[in-house]
Amino acid sequence: MSVSGMKKQLHKASQLLNERLMGAEGTKMDEDFLKMEKSVAVIHSLLVELLSRTTEFLQPNPADRAKLSMLNTMSRIRGQGKSVGYPQTEGMLGDCMLHYGQELGAASEFGGALSGVGEALQQVAQARDTLDINVKHSFIDPLQDLHNTELKEIRYQLKKLNGRRLDFDYKRRRRGKVPAEEVRQAWDKFITSKELAERSMFILLQNDVDQLSRLAALVAALLDFHRNTHRILLGLHGNLQARLTAASNRPERRFRPKRIRIRSEHNGSIGFYHQPAVTSTVSSGEQFTALPSRPGSPISCYGVSRPADSKLVLDQPCCRALYSFHPNHEGELDFSEGDVIILTNQVDANWYEGTLGGRSGLFPVSYVDVLVPLPLP
Repeated sequence: MSVSGMKKQLHKASQLLNERLMGAEGTKMDEDFLKMEKSVAVIHSLLVELLSRTTEFLQPNPADRAKLSMLNTMSRIRGQGKSVGYPQTEGMLGDCMLHYGQELGAASEFGGALSGVGEALQQVAQARDTLDINVKHSFIDPLQDLHNTELKEIRYQLKKLNGRRLDFDYKRRRRGKVPAEEVRQAWDKFITSKELAERSMFILLQNDVDQLSRLAALVAALLDFHRNTHRILLGLHGNLQARLTAASNRPERRFRPKRIRIRSEHNGSIGFYHQPAVTSTVSSGEQFTALPSRPGSPISCYGVSRPADSKLVLDQPCCRALYSFHPNHEGELDFSEGDVIILTNQVDANWYEGTLGGRSGLFPVSYVDVLVPLPLP
């Protein structure tokens, strides 16, 4: 800094101390200017807090925010264009449900419901990611740009104006000791700075349309997110209600022990099925005996051979009905417990397509026990 510059700074400091400690009176700005200056100060405080609060609203976990910022910074340093996304809580919960739903398998109604809820929550997480992107592009970035350009320039002009005012007041207070030309030059610089700062503040405060459009963009992004979330959760709720109704109407399944496969004690061959004679009581009170099976005899799924099974040749995909199924919709197959159904297709994880007695249609996977599975696609 030059000697003249240092002297000017000392003069400003002297004037400031005189005003604050000695009660010296400086040049007063007009009322309109002071109102605009106050409004600009409010906008500056608003932007600082609003940007911070909006980020916290979109990404509430401070630890995840810090980690995400660090990872994205490292990606930019390494020249990687892809940025890491914020771990949405709906997505993490959905991953957990989907994992255990797949572990339980499609045969479990609870497992299938878990998978459905998990997939829906993952869709909600994707909708929230879209919300983050939309709010950043349409709200946060424009406000950040306003804070870093126009507002920064206005604050610089106001600071410069205050310095020139102090310089003018100091020279005016020392009139006679300071040449009149220097006082006039200080006045001209002060007025020029005041006009520049006043014009910039006026433009900022009159530009309400841009600020309103940014606020409207934020609300529109939130509305889209909640509309998409409502659609996803409404479909999920309907699916769960259907599953609940089907599970409530399904007959109670009784436990029946299956045969155990052991090696033959006589010739060591595999495929000999043995089950000790067991006396059991049926609902009517009548007792029956399940005899051990012999090599070559028909295999029973539940330990008791059925007469109809002796004529059944399991040379094509088929299944046995665990419960009776009486459909409520056209295109579904009606059958009774114990019927053997020929499998023709698996529609999805919850429905088979098959034929019985010349009739064909759809039926639930959970109502049957597959004897010969469909070939892999």
